[in-house]
Amino acid sequence: MHGIFEKIAGYYDRMNFVMTLGRHEKWCREVVARVAPARGGELLDLATGTGVIALEAARRYPAATVTGVDFSEEMLNRARTKPGADAVRWQHADAASLPFGDESFDGITEGYLLRNVEDLEGVLREQHRVLKPGGRVVILETCPPSGLVKPIVGWGVRVIVPLLGQIVARDRSSYTYLESSTLAFQSPQHIAGVLSGLGFREIGWRKKFFGTNVILWATKSN
Repeated sequence: MHGIFEKIAGYYDRMNFVMTLGRHEKWCREVVARVAPARGGELLDLATGTGVIALEAARRYPAATVTGVDFSEEMLNRARTKPGADAVRWQHADAASLPFGDESFDGITEGYLLRNVEDLEGVLREQHRVLKPGGRVVILETCPPSGLVKPIVGWGVRVIVPLLGQIVARDRSSYTYLESSTLAFQSPQHIAGVLSGLGFREIGWRKKFFGTNVILWATKSN
């Protein structure tokens, strides 16, 4: 897993743009708008990748302290070269064992983290631990297709995503993994159930792009 993300760092932004027909950055802006940390608060962006969400958070909340965390050094190296990168604290860490104290952050954001971890509940439990009471977590994730469009969307994910990987990135194998993990990932309802069991409230979600992506949000109980 780690090797895949080290490998795709150089074309990660380009592939996200192509696969979502340019919608990815808009979704990241929505994630940032929904987290709304307290003025001057601490914001944690997990699986920060090339820093799209973290950099948007630093722009939107200039009084906040934004920390971008990823387990891929190569992704972080890309993030550090972007305009505005000095406004973010970049840190190499594992989302399953965060190097932060309890109740350290006023808000948490993440993009495409949960589908890539072995212990989804454990990772969300870590987020609950480091989040302050009343703080919000906002999650951008892929979503398995459902309903009447499921056969069509499923075919598109199986065929188009690896093909785009071959054409745009010359890397079909990494994006074949993306296709398989997207189709096999949990539903928003399942993630909401895990969040509820951990003590989150005010849980909601909104599907995007024919139901292939989703933004979820939840607040830690006081």
